[in-house]
Formats: sequence, C-alpha cells, structure tokens
Amino acid sequence: MKAFMDDDFLLTNETGKELFHRYAEPMPIVDYHCHIDPEEIAENRKFNNITQLWLGGDHYKWKLMRANGVEEKYVTGDGSDREKFQAYAEALPKAIGNPLYDWTHLELKTYFGYRGALSGETAEEVWNLCNRKLKTDEMSVRGILKQSKVKLVCTTDDPTSSLDAHKRIREDPSCSVKVLPAWRPDSVLNIEKKTFPSYIAKLSDASGSAIESFDSLCGALRKRLDFFGKAGCRASDHGLNKIVYAPAPREEVDKVFRAALAGKSPTGKEIDEYKYAVLFFLAGEYAKRGWVMQIHYGAARNVNTAMYRRLGPDTGFDCIAPGNSGAGLAEFLDVLFRESRLPKMILYSLNPNDNLYIDSVIACFQGTEAAGKLQHGAAWWFNDTKAGMIDQLTNLSSLSLLGNFVGMLTDSRSFTSYPRHEYFRRILCNLIGSWVENGEYPDDRKALKKLVEDVSYRNAVRFFNFPV
Repeated sequence: MKAFMDDDFLLTNETGKELFHRYAEPMPIVDYHCHIDPEEIAENRKFNNITQLWLGGDHYKWKLMRANGVEEKYVTGDGSDREKFQAYAEALPKAIGNPLYDWTHLELKTYFGYRGALSGETAEEVWNLCNRKLKTDEMSVRGILKQSKVKLVCTTDDPTSSLDAHKRIREDPSCSVKVLPAWRPDSVLNIEKKTFPSYIAKLSDASGSAIESFDSLCGALRKRLDFFGKAGCRASDHGLNKIVYAPAPREEVDKVFRAALAGKSPTGKEIDEYKYAVLFFLAGEYAKRGWVMQIHYGAARNVNTAMYRRLGPDTGFDCIAPGNSGAGLAEFLDVLFRESRLPKMILYSLNPNDNLYIDSVIACFQGTEAAGKLQHGAAWWFNDTKAGMIDQLTNLSSLSLLGNFVGMLTDSRSFTSYPRHEYFRRILCNLIGSWVENGEYPDDRKALKKLVEDVSYRNAVRFFNFPV
C-alpha cells in the first residue's frame, strides 16, 4: 500500500514517475487565467489566518461545506474564522474522491509542511501551524507566488478598470512576478440586466467618449482595448451561458442597443443578436492585436434564486447548463475564418459531453499563425477533477495534438491554488507514461522531455507571446 500523498502521488507507472520528477516538476508556472486580486499583489498582502486565505472567496469549499449541512453562518456568514475552519475540517474526511481533498492536502504539504490529514480532530493543530507560518514573509502574497515558481499571472479585469494596481506592480522592482491584465467584458454583453445602462455610462466615463449608439460603443471599446494593450494585455476572456450564431443588420443591433440604454428590456432574440454582434466585433479586434480569445461557456448561473438574492453572484449556486450550449460555435468560427477575423482561441465547456465536439470542430479552423491556433481548454470547474482531466486529455489526444496543448491554469481566487498545476502535471505524466509502457509511444526520452515541458509551460508562453 502506498503512503498517503507520497512523492509519487497519482503516479502509478515508472515512466510517469520519471517524466514528472525529472521534467514536469521543475518547470515554472504561467497562470494565464485566474481571478486573484491584483490589488493584493500590489500591496503584498499577508493573511491573518488560514480561513482568510482559504475560505474567504472559495465557492468550491463553500459548496462542500453546504453538502455537509453546515449552517450558512459558518460558510459565508458572521461565524468566527476559527469556527468556519472547523466546519470545513469536519466536512473534509467525507470528501474522498473529491479534488478538494487532494488540493487541500497538497497545499498543506507545499506551503505549510503538513503531511497529515485534516479533520475535525486535527483542525486545532493545523490551524495553529498554518497561522504561525502565515506570519512569515514567505507566506505573503508575493512570497507564495515566488515559492510556487510563478513567472507570470493574468488577472481578470473589467474594461472600465483603471488598472492602477497593475501600474504599481510594474513600477515596483521588488515584485519578481509579472502581472498582466486580461480583458473580461461580460458586463458589456449583458444587455438583459437592469444594470446595463449604468454600466455603459461607466464605460463612457472610462473611455472619455459618449456612448449613444452601437457604433460609438465599438469606438469606446477600441479605446479601452488600446489602454489594456499598453498595460501588456495579451488575452481576453468571456463567460457565456451559450454560444449563439445570430447575425442581424447593424441598424437592428443599434436599435436594440439604444432601446436598452433607455431602459427597455430586450427580447430573447434581440439579446442573442446583440451579444453576437459584440462578440463578432471583439473577435476581429483581438485578431488584429494578436490577443488570445478565451470563451468559457455552458454554465447555468444562480439557479438557487433565493440564495442569489441573499448572497449575490459567485457564491456557489451555479451548475452545468443542460442542452447544447455550444450550438452556434461552428457557425461563429466559420464566419470569423471567412472574414479573416479569427483570433487565437481557447474554448472551455462546462459540459463534459462537449469535449469531442470541441476537439472535432477546432480541427476545421486551425491556422498557420500559431501551432494549435484553436485550443480545447483545460478541464474547467466541475470537470477540474482527476477523471475530468484524464477525459479532457484523452479526448484532445484522440482528435488533435497533445504536444501543442497550452496546459493548466488555476481559474482560482486563492493564492495557494498553484498545486493544481502539480496535480495536472502528475496526471499528464502518468497518462503519457501509461501509453509508453503499453507500447503505444516509443520510450524516446528526448521527445518525451520536450512534450512534457512544452505542455507544462512553454506552449503557453509561446501561444500568448508572454514576456518571460
């Protein structure tokens, strides 16, 4: 029997062990999509305790605690930090097979040197150990990034952002990690929301130009794209419920936009036409700038409406959307390709049933601008599990080129989430190792070294043209 979380955790064959320890493990990290706060990097925040670090904004952990019947007071409410940590520790032993169990213990081992198992009985010991360690400089935000071998981070930023924190980070020679903004224009697309007119007013202020028509909206967005570009932006990201193909005459889109600014609620058809028009415009802008367009789709948001009204968005009440959320993907890619507006792109679906569809459709639109110009993104959210990663890697390998894959990202709000890259690399190396030992790929260590190092790190650097 193997020891719990030993050095060969998740590695079940000798080739996989060598590939991980010799080639994958030493590689640095570029985190090209996450939700960490650049302000906390600028100020080099130190967390007062492990609850603030782990539970302050992690809806993965909140969902696990709710599944154990924990009162909301000890999840997002006014319970003490010590009580919240205890509630999480008591739920964790039941989470066998859940990636949170693995991630939690990888983080405890990596950052706090703890090799035991967190439970209700060990919570006091772990609480005291972690809180002592959090007082040290190596556990400041920048200290965590440095010891995690993070070279570059892309945060997630609204088009109206001043990017002031990014400017302070760039101008601070004591910060060793590069921090770039990533363009996240979801609020520009959400024409159906009551807050849409006020958001457009905010965008108008940020761009310094009046927005009264769809053409003037596009002009304002170009100004903000230029501003982000000067700050080093290389990527955009879109969180979409679905991908639609809904072309409409420009004058019709303008009419819908003006009506929404006046407070009129658009119809479902009008919503689709407006969102398609904005995505079509932005894709062309990304292509001109050499940016990567990321699309995350297939989430049903805030399905527990009572808890949404109580706690707001991103609090753990989203799920996989039923049906075909990517129905318009092929048509969208086709028109972009025909009109030379197709940027480099990474596609993530929350529905694992879309894996083979994504891999098959991107094969129809690859280009010479980059190896793997269109990418099937890493297993996302509810698929960010051992089984989900294996499925994504297997499907990608079956229909495309694993050697061009841009690899893992954290997609997290926690600064101690970087062991997720280790988790991914262990799974990757074990899978490749199994193919080699089964005689499905030659035991060519030079080729395997390049493959593993590229997927772990170098492909992402090349694909995004990162300055590292």
